[in-house]
Amino acid sequence: MKPIRLLSGFLTVGVWTLASRILGFVRDAIILAYLGTGPAYEAYVVAFRLPNMFRRFFAEGAFNMAFIPIFSKKLEGGEDAEGFAAQAFAGLASILIVLTLVAQLAMPWLIYGLASGFAGQEQFGLSVEFARVAFPYILFISLAALLSGVLNALGRFAAAAAAPVLLNVMLVGMMVVAALTGGDVARALIWTIPAAGVAQLALVWVAARKAGFHIHLKRPRLTPDMRRLIRVAIPAALAGGVVQVNLLVGQQVASYFDRAVGWLYAADRLYQLPLGVVGIAIGVVLLPDLSRRLKANDQDGSRNALSRAAEVSLALTIPAAVALIVIPLPLVSVLFQRGATTADDSAAIAMAVAIYGLGLPAFVVQKILQPLFFAREDTRRPFNYAVVAMIINAVVAIGLAPVLGWISSAIATTLAGWGMVALLSIGARPFGDVARFDTRFHQRIWRITAASAFMGAVLWAAMALLNPFLGMAGVRYLALAALILLGMISYFGAGQVIGAFRLSEFKRNLRRGG
Repeated sequence: MKPIRLLSGFLTVGVWTLASRILGFVRDAIILAYLGTGPAYEAYVVAFRLPNMFRRFFAEGAFNMAFIPIFSKKLEGGEDAEGFAAQAFAGLASILIVLTLVAQLAMPWLIYGLASGFAGQEQFGLSVEFARVAFPYILFISLAALLSGVLNALGRFAAAAAAPVLLNVMLVGMMVVAALTGGDVARALIWTIPAAGVAQLALVWVAARKAGFHIHLKRPRLTPDMRRLIRVAIPAALAGGVVQVNLLVGQQVASYFDRAVGWLYAADRLYQLPLGVVGIAIGVVLLPDLSRRLKANDQDGSRNALSRAAEVSLALTIPAAVALIVIPLPLVSVLFQRGATTADDSAAIAMAVAIYGLGLPAFVVQKILQPLFFAREDTRRPFNYAVVAMIINAVVAIGLAPVLGWISSAIATTLAGWGMVALLSIGARPFGDVARFDTRFHQRIWRITAASAFMGAVLWAAMALLNPFLGMAGVRYLALAALILLGMISYFGAGQVIGAFRLSEFKRNLRRGG
């Protein structure tokens, strides 16, 4: 994949992810308006997080990080990539069916493991009920993630990136219907989750067939290729498990504080917007590209691809992080404060958003550095680094909870994120120049930081001027839009002037995206 194609692929994934995240905001705003941050909302958060946690563990984490490099190299080498994909599909489906059945039986214990602070409260019973309905989502969305990996390796990014939009469209639609007809909004929301998983799987299945890949259902077999996949996937699964343990620790701590689970989840949704648009998009496009380049021994191309991915992603991430740190309360209050969501809720969520903002660049850089290891089928060292990050997270979250309360979970997540970046950077040094950013990156990163700092100062001043309007019903949306627009103009204007980037580069890649 040429660098220009790499960037256009990133923009394709990024634009669709942006659409999904915007719809996600609409979804979360509607949920908070109807449910507030009370028991039904917290039960939804835990129930929906459970299949998503296992999905990241099995599909997007372990399985795809092992599957995509092997599949991409088979494509590059002209081997039977389609047969390998069919074997992987059958193996993953078998594991997930067994997992789903076991989880249904063990659900009360799973909920206790996720949020033991709910024990004896209304949230616990609701969480068990909701989770049993939502858990089959993992089967459909994990198989969809595998087919998305096939499409990404083929350079077909649009359908895979568009699939998450279906989830949010269906959830929003069913909630509105339930509210208008006097139905139970919370249960309508939960029952729509597995249905959306089926729709997402159908979308990427059709896209794969149109791309010329026909994944036929077959009996799983332990072939040499599958043994190789399992050998690489197990350390990746352990690494993914460590990341999920970090989330679990944070949620466990929060479950002992009233409404804190809901606050952290809402804050997570806000910082996940730039993380999804930038970090995940880069990771999805970069991993198959690096895998093919390493197979072809293209060292210069690999370094250029890594540097351009880092340059573009940080040019978008650093200003987003500054905005989350400088204006978290206007963002949260305008987006979420309505209906059953109060000003106190907004203040708590905003505090968590600012702390997550400090960690946002680290979360994105992880997505850039990890493909250096996964493209070489090296999943053991990322696992070791993830264990260290897990220890940092647990010590900070649990240790500071008696002093700082629920917010210690957000602080721990940010510190663990930066610790992981440091370890990945040190661990990548033996890869040589391929793992080092080029001269152009080093020349531009400091200019990007300076332009972001300038934007932060402009936002701070503008927030003071617009503050009266940010609290007015109706007008507050225009005031927030003006604040965001002013920040964008100041950042991109300053960046263009001092040479942090060239706007023509973004325009050229947008024209080539798709």
